[in-house]
Amino acid sequence: MAKMKNINKQILSAPIEEEMKNSYLDYAMSVIIGRALPDVRDGLKPVHRRVLYAMLERHWTHDKPFVKSAKIVGEVIGNYHPHGDTAAYETMVRMVQDFSLNVPLVTGQGNFGSIDGDKAAAYRYTEAKLSLPAEELLKDIRKDTVDFVPNFDGTKPEPVVLPAAFPNLLVNGSNGIAVGMATNIPPHNLTEVINGTIAFIDNPSIKIIDLMKYIKGPDFPTSGLIFGAKGIKEAYLTGKGKITIRAKIDFENTKTGKERIIITEIPYQVNKTNLIESIANLVKEKKLEGISLLRDESDRRGMRIVIEIKKNMNSQIILNQLYKHTQLQVRFGIILLALVDNQPKVLNLKEILNEYVKHRKEIVVRRTKYDLKKAEARAHILEGLIIALNNIDAVIKVIKSSKSVDVARKNLMTQFKLSEIQATAILDMKLQRLTALEVDKIKKEYADLQKLIAALKAILSSEKKILGIVKKELIEIRDKYKTERKTKIIMDSIESFAIEDILADEDMVITISNAGYIKRLPIDTYKRQRRGGRGVSSANMRKEDFVSLISIASTHSYLLFFTNKGKIFWVRVHEIQQESKQSKGRPIGSILNISANEKITAIVSVKDFSDDSSLVMITKNGIIKKTKTSEFNNAKKKGIIAINLLSNDDLVDVKLVEKKQDGFIGTKHGKGLRFNLDKIRNMGRSAKGVKALNLSKDDEIIGMTVVLPKTKLFVVTELGFGKRVDYKNFKAKGRGGKGMTYVKTSDKTGGAVGIKSIGDNDELMLISEQGIMIRFQAKTISSQGRSTQGVKVMALEKEDKVSDIAIVTEDTL
Repeated sequence: MAKMKNINKQILSAPIEEEMKNSYLDYAMSVIIGRALPDVRDGLKPVHRRVLYAMLERHWTHDKPFVKSAKIVGEVIGNYHPHGDTAAYETMVRMVQDFSLNVPLVTGQGNFGSIDGDKAAAYRYTEAKLSLPAEELLKDIRKDTVDFVPNFDGTKPEPVVLPAAFPNLLVNGSNGIAVGMATNIPPHNLTEVINGTIAFIDNPSIKIIDLMKYIKGPDFPTSGLIFGAKGIKEAYLTGKGKITIRAKIDFENTKTGKERIIITEIPYQVNKTNLIESIANLVKEKKLEGISLLRDESDRRGMRIVIEIKKNMNSQIILNQLYKHTQLQVRFGIILLALVDNQPKVLNLKEILNEYVKHRKEIVVRRTKYDLKKAEARAHILEGLIIALNNIDAVIKVIKSSKSVDVARKNLMTQFKLSEIQATAILDMKLQRLTALEVDKIKKEYADLQKLIAALKAILSSEKKILGIVKKELIEIRDKYKTERKTKIIMDSIESFAIEDILADEDMVITISNAGYIKRLPIDTYKRQRRGGRGVSSANMRKEDFVSLISIASTHSYLLFFTNKGKIFWVRVHEIQQESKQSKGRPIGSILNISANEKITAIVSVKDFSDDSSLVMITKNGIIKKTKTSEFNNAKKKGIIAINLLSNDDLVDVKLVEKKQDGFIGTKHGKGLRFNLDKIRNMGRSAKGVKALNLSKDDEIIGMTVVLPKTKLFVVTELGFGKRVDYKNFKAKGRGGKGMTYVKTSDKTGGAVGIKSIGDNDELMLISEQGIMIRFQAKTISSQGRSTQGVKVMALEKEDKVSDIAIVTEDTL
């Protein structure tokens, strides 16, 4: 076994934490500078810059034939970007796509992908060349306008930045994720950006808010709508902000009367195919109802996605649901992060323009110096030629007498005090230049060069002239590539959707069983019947359970639950699970934090928690209390105390009341009292209330109703008897009395279980303990006197009893 040679090497020790930190920082900066972030001056990442420069070097310009993309990719990865052909090709593909860039930098021929999400064909099938705007970014690059560095293997030079005749960073935008940072710069309108840059040149102290008069906001190649100037202003002031982008929507009506939502523009970077699939999946999973047809009618003339709405459905509600659940509306987080002197920096709008103008000033200066140097070199040669032409005979004699070219050059330099360059030019001069015409051309060229040299020196000595050239060239670009704004900016911002925006305002029937199961169903589930019928089953109840409460409320409303122990909870109606007709519902404890020894005894629906309305509570023992609705806006699902009760009392009913209204309290044995609600003052939540009615032995309060205009009192008993009574039969009296008879109860009728105020065009919904429900018109029930028992309004099975009633008002029918 051969011995290993002993090679002397210096080994440095270092703490592993320090070494890992330094190595990671080196890696992070390599990614930040070398791959992920654009340069503020030309708006390009290294790979984009290399693709464009490689194409220029091979003269694959806009006026030349297309070249196979495979050839371009090979040139890029072989000479400038050794990171894989996929990265180089995908970069070039994006620079072709007019739905990705406002000003495409590469012109393509073949399949370069689509807004539908179709991928580009393989590079062996496509062809490309530089676009004319890309050549504006590369213009004057050979005039020493930018620095060059060796490529990865040191065989070729490559530019560190392009001259960039227009502010590409803003015009085409950029996005990328580096190590610990990200950039997301939206594209802007070229005309607006150049106008803003010119305004900055004219007034360097201009405020950002004034710049926004020129640069109004992002302008996406896919158009769409931007909502809210606040996010744009924040981004331009601080470098970070969020904007909301929406699709452009139109509405159409079909011949059959259906409404259609037509999508003609979608938000930037949204995949059209994925968008359509997401809508279809929402419909399929029944998360989005009301859509009868979804079709993509897009063609070469433009985008057109058709969504047909079912009859009698609210198209705006459905559209709001689409905005909330699909990419018809997206949030775009703006991060104006770019490299400044090879360091990542978050910039405001003015700083971006300042860095760009500084860059263009440097380009103009370096280009002018290059042109000056070239002009001076040519003038130097012409000076020598003019000397030779003025002394042509002597020059010829010197040349003829010289033994070699080198000797002739030296003799010319000595005799006529010429430089080596001038002497060489004289020796290289053709005899045809000795004609009078050629001599005049040389003298004219020299005179023109002297003027050019003077003009170039004047430029270099004046910053004003340098800025004037920057401005002039920007105006030329603007006028050459002038574009109209595609994306409309709506000044009003969009807040997060309220439930009212995405949920149809639909009346629901909410039922609660004695065992504590709750559910909701659309009111149309229960068809109208004749009074006295047996009704239909509304739930599969356990033998020991029965339906105890029923209420009708809008999906947009708050539903307030009051327990027998005097607590209040509330949820939004839409938060209650919609169940099937036969379902028993869900445990109410799953939505409310209710104790095991409590049960819900009253339900009230409200649109909001206002100071203009009050809640009147009545207990089993006749205690009444009024409290402003606004006192309960923080109850929610955890619950708070609504009324303090004595140990032997229960809260039995609650009603929402307004000013100048009367109330009517009814007892189980048929005693009732009408009184003025304004005479009861509002009390705090911790109050106990006051006496409303003196009860007879074994009697108790069964409920309360509010006396409304053009209504009558409706009462129903346990065994299904009911009647209407004109409120004229009851005079308003002070609280604390014994009341008067409003229904005659007996073993045949059972005790009274519910009272309501109903109009002739209202409907009644009665539910029994066994879950049987009947719905019928109020006007089918006869009006009777106070002391009658009423008529049969619901036929009940043996052992079954009416448990509660609800009103379907004329407004909700």
